[in-house]
Amino acid sequence: AANADTPWLLAGARGRTEMLEAMLPAGPDLSIRNRFGGNALIPACERGHVETIRLLLSRTKIDVDHVNNLGWTCLLEIVILGDGGPRHQEATRLVLAAGADPNLADNQGVTPLAHARSRAQTIVARLIQQAGGRMVR
Repeated sequence: AANADTPWLLAGARGRTEMLEAMLPAGPDLSIRNRFGGNALIPACERGHVETIRLLLSRTKIDVDHVNNLGWTCLLEIVILGDGGPRHQEATRLVLAAGADPNLADNQGVTPLAHARSRAQTIVARLIQQAGGRMVR
């Protein structure tokens, strides 16, 4: 496809957990990337697809700290493109519990905690800070 989405990537981005689960026995290629250089986890996190995130983290060896072409990890996408609400709070909990580095900064050196605070995402900021997140790298 022109946008580089495969069924695996599209299912992740759209939160189609059942479709992803159906693809697991075939051993999906976790190295494929979308047009932004992201894996299936990043857009799922951006959109707060909690069940999809849970499946990807628990049933695959997807890279929780993968950095896309924008210089963003799944945690940065949660904060920068999310709304700080309940789904994004849970997404934050899940990726941090799965070992996401709370201090992987964007290309400008801005950390997830700094982004969360600048966006007044109080609960997300607290979760990142509790996981060892700092304001500066």
